[in-house]
Amino acid sequence: MRIRLTSIFVDDQRAALAFYTDVLGFTKRHDIPLGDDAWLTVVSPEDPDGPELLLEPAGHPAVKPYRDALVEDGIPLVQFAVDDVAAEYERLTARGVTFTQPPTDIGNAVVAVLDDTCGNLVQILAMKPA
Repeated sequence: MRIRLTSIFVDDQRAALAFYTDVLGFTKRHDIPLGDDAWLTVVSPEDPDGPELLLEPAGHPAVKPYRDALVEDGIPLVQFAVDDVAAEYERLTARGVTFTQPPTDIGNAVVAVLDDTCGNLVQILAMKPA
């Protein structure tokens, strides 16, 4: 069993695509029109055949209270691995990204949390060598 696709709810698919590609650096994989929305996925340029992130429209009525509660509690909806959290923090801050938690050493990893401008908190993390 392998993870091939996971999703994140976004307020606006086009704005999310711009943020996840132009700011974070992912690559668009699929953009298939489906009525007013699209099957819109991104992948890591470091693993273009790896897992896809579906930028899922947040239209279902359960999504808003769910995401609002997570954001209010400071809980990220998704995590992305990076090699160096401090370097990504500097790179993304220079691109105008807002962080709700700066780089923080949590023992076995360093983490930081950013606002994806699409309704979610995203955690970046770098595991420390064992």
